[in-house]
Amino acid sequence: MAQETAGDRPASAAILVIGDEILSGRTQDVNTRYIANYLAQIGVDLLEARIVPDDEEAIVEALNALRARYTYVFTTGGIGPTHDDITADAVASAFGVDIGEDPRAIALLRERFSEAELNPARRRMARIPKGAELVFNAISKAPGFWIGNVIVMAGVPMIMQNMMDVIGPRLAAGPPVLVETVEADGVPEGAYAEGLEAIARGHEGVSVGSYPAFTSAGISNQIVLRSRDAALLESAAQAARTMIESLSKELALRT
Repeated sequence: MAQETAGDRPASAAILVIGDEILSGRTQDVNTRYIANYLAQIGVDLLEARIVPDDEEAIVEALNALRARYTYVFTTGGIGPTHDDITADAVASAFGVDIGEDPRAIALLRERFSEAELNPARRRMARIPKGAELVFNAISKAPGFWIGNVIVMAGVPMIMQNMMDVIGPRLAAGPPVLVETVEADGVPEGAYAEGLEAIARGHEGVSVGSYPAFTSAGISNQIVLRSRDAALLESAAQAARTMIESLSKELALRT
């Protein structure tokens, strides 16, 4: 089910994180960061991430909006054995297809559980929307699935990462996003904001951002530049380095 993208346009993606536990703050979402880094390395642009509760209407609404807009939608969470794991049902509803116990999924679960252990709760993990392809994982055996441009994965980080390793080679990869970081320690953002805007305007195709942090040693600023064009990226990074060096000297003379 790997997809082609139009012309030279990179594949795009969104993440839909599902779970009350994320919204309540009980569980920290680490999956979005992992998926974002993974996609950047294979040249797929992650353009949006949403978090929704364990509510079928909310999941269906978000899923339909995202899958119409992006090449891929990755969902995490809500495919376990408990009553609040409703992602599979919501995905089936979004696509307008039936859902039922999949013999392929049952066979996988039998690799881990005995017949006595394969109770109704565990069999819930074998409920797959009609027409979906299974996404295997070597850890728990309970599969995710891929239907249309939607890839449904577990919320447990280790299992989700295993699933990404399975599907990653099949995605419509492109040139990776390259990153350069310019340290701007001791130079406040207000001193270089105008110059940074000029660098961004003069290097179309380079994403330019400034990220301050407050530490015990004072303010620490980083300018982060991203692009698929190595030469253009280096040009923009060098312009940023030159700007920061010049401002650093000016500030030193004032003190």
